[in-house]
Amino acid sequence: MQDGSHIQIRRSALRRTRTLASVAAIFATLAVALGAGTAHAACTTVRIVVPFPAGGPADQLARTVSQGLQPRKGVPIVVDNKPGANGNIGIDAVRRAAGDGCTWLVVPAGNLTINPTLFPALSYQVARDFRPVSLLASSPNVLAVHPSVKARTVPELVALAKEADRNKSPLGYASPGVGSGLHLAGELFRNKAGVNMLHVPYKGTAQAMTDVAGGQVPVLFGTWPTLAPFIQSGALRAIAVTQSKRSPAAPDVPSMAEQGMPGIDVSSWYALLVPSATPKPMADALSVEIQTLFGSATVRGDLQRQGLEPVASTPEALAARIREDTAAWATLIRTYHITAE
Repeated sequence: MQDGSHIQIRRSALRRTRTLASVAAIFATLAVALGAGTAHAACTTVRIVVPFPAGGPADQLARTVSQGLQPRKGVPIVVDNKPGANGNIGIDAVRRAAGDGCTWLVVPAGNLTINPTLFPALSYQVARDFRPVSLLASSPNVLAVHPSVKARTVPELVALAKEADRNKSPLGYASPGVGSGLHLAGELFRNKAGVNMLHVPYKGTAQAMTDVAGGQVPVLFGTWPTLAPFIQSGALRAIAVTQSKRSPAAPDVPSMAEQGMPGIDVSSWYALLVPSATPKPMADALSVEIQTLFGSATVRGDLQRQGLEPVASTPEALAARIREDTAAWATLIRTYHITAE
């Protein structure tokens, strides 16, 4: 009896210990979840890193997020442009940041889905180093030329490129950087058209557009939000959107497919991520805030006027999009033997 009593006491003590541990775990989880919405109170400043120069769509989106969320956060939210190394400098800065909710990354899709295949020695791994928060927006891409280029359609541009190649002076095409979706759009176009064109990479869409508008490079693959004012003023001429159908953002610009170039369907999209050490409840709470902000008719209207279509999402939807597009781009890069050179 005595031994049995001791066993019962030990079992009761063990049950109490387990119960207390479970309660402690529940309270810890609740503390993180409840703190997610106010975690930024611990930040004196929230920093949104954009790994490209000011003026591009990612920068515009970051500033929309900053202006929309700052009144709710109660602390300054600043946009920190960190261009260089095809975006890798800014991305690596976020990778090394603390997971305290004070550092966010707004980045184009190419850095998440193209670079891992095109640059196998990257300092970061998307799945390992970042926690997805939300998709932000998408936009059509445009093939445009300087007005002096004697081509108004895709077939005419292909003929011009072939003639230039025969004369051993291949047409140059600008993009916002090696490994960007626009670089890949240019390579797809070059391969499908069977033409030799010279890739001229820049450090951002704005710089590429400025040089093409100035006549230094004849052809440009760029984002509609950045190119639209130059196209509308006549400084650039739009040839096609790099999609299978016309875009509502640019309804007067014919698609690649309708000009006899099917299979080129490359749009741009942008996302918000945080360092992987950021607690999931904190990232989830931020995702809800983004979805609420982008659900505003005023914000949506502002973005659409910039040529951006808001597509805020859950973290899970963003993670799935990254996986799917990474696999698709890897196949295309290997099929067409596209390299970073």
